Amino acid sequence: MQPRAGKHPLRAIISGSIGNLVEWYDWYAYAAFTLYFAPVFFPGKNPTASLLNTAGIFAVGFLMRPIGGWLFGSLADRKGRKWAMTLSVLLMSFGSLLIALTPSYETIGIAAPILLLTARLLQGLSVGGEYGTAATYLSEMAGSNRRGFYSSFQYVTLIGGQLTAVGVQLLLQNIFLTNEQLHAWGWRIPFFIGALLSITAFYLRRNMEETTAFEQAGEKKERGSLRALLQHPRAVLTVIGLTLGGTLAFYTYTTYMQKFLVNTVHLSKAQSTQLSFLSLLCYALLQPVFGLLSDKIGRKPLLIAFGIFGTICTVPIMTLISSTQNTVFIFGLMMASLVIVSGYTSINAVVKAELFPASIRALGVGFPYSIAVALFGGTAEYLALWCKDAGNETGYYWYTSACIFVSLLVYVFMKDTKANSLIEKETH
Repeated sequence: MQPRAGKHPLRAIISGSIGNLVEWYDWYAYAAFTLYFAPVFFPGKNPTASLLNTAGIFAVGFLMRPIGGWLFGSLADRKGRKWAMTLSVLLMSFGSLLIALTPSYETIGIAAPILLLTARLLQGLSVGGEYGTAATYLSEMAGSNRRGFYSSFQYVTLIGGQLTAVGVQLLLQNIFLTNEQLHAWGWRIPFFIGALLSITAFYLRRNMEETTAFEQAGEKKERGSLRALLQHPRAVLTVIGLTLGGTLAFYTYTTYMQKFLVNTVHLSKAQSTQLSFLSLLCYALLQPVFGLLSDKIGRKPLLIAFGIFGTICTVPIMTLISSTQNTVFIFGLMMASLVIVSGYTSINAVVKAELFPASIRALGVGFPYSIAVALFGGTAEYLALWCKDAGNETGYYWYTSACIFVSLLVYVFMKDTKANSLIEKETH
């Protein structure tokens, strides 16, 4: 019997994906425009020190993600995927608006970075809930033969959010504003845009249908509870282990790369933004290809390929990029790293969703994932800048490679979730 995913799976996946794009645009706008607003909140003569302070707040935002993963995951398992996803996008809108409206350090003193921190904590709470609920929703709405393909659109839109943030930056840099205007007040524009887009996503999500898997799960006493989740310790540890290296690689090759090109390679901000935009566009297009491949050959081969090539190639790629200013060569190296990490990003959402039963799926996907991301993804940029400031930048390359190797060990010993999917078992 063919599993029943939902009445209108394609429409639901499009609606869910658009909302996901908006959430991640809001999240990444902070990283994209840090180079401009860092001196506004942390004035000083050392640009690396200013970036360290804003990177620290970027990392602190990640500390809220496990709380968001727990809170919204639990709500999604108890009240519905749609309900939790709608609430999370509203919270993100408020956080973006707060950043857009916060005065500078010169105007209100220490209150400025405190308000920036508060806004980032709210955004961390929101995006922590977004990942698990969106991954669960997309995986449950997709049919069995194309689950890897359709769920890969979570990272298409996640990257799309980052791409949109960089695209807005390109437009502001090259068409609408001068460099001085961007540093003075122009950096606030993307946060106003984010707040407006989040309201739009809220209305889209209000009209989504609920997943059949959630509706058929029935009423269980400990539905969506941590107690119920801890009855699946192997799955929880698997999520943390497979995320560890993947999230660090993702944030190194995408979010940090833009600053790396300016701060280490000494390209201009405009060149860095252009390279980031082009590479992210190609990267987004790779996700469905890898997702479709996973439907053909399984999830495990793709994860193992990422683990092997990520372990071997990270140090050489980062070293080569740091030693040249040839933008064509740099772009090629950036794409090589993004092809490698696509083995993880394209399918990690569906792999996690396939590990848990429907009654704790959103919590099981979101909570342990958010812990790993907070510890490794959220600290990536800060550690990279700290190593540079300490005069040992290559140490960060080796650290990233080592973390990917740890995840590789998990990939080798775990079962292929395509062949052992709990989503599949529940819908038969």
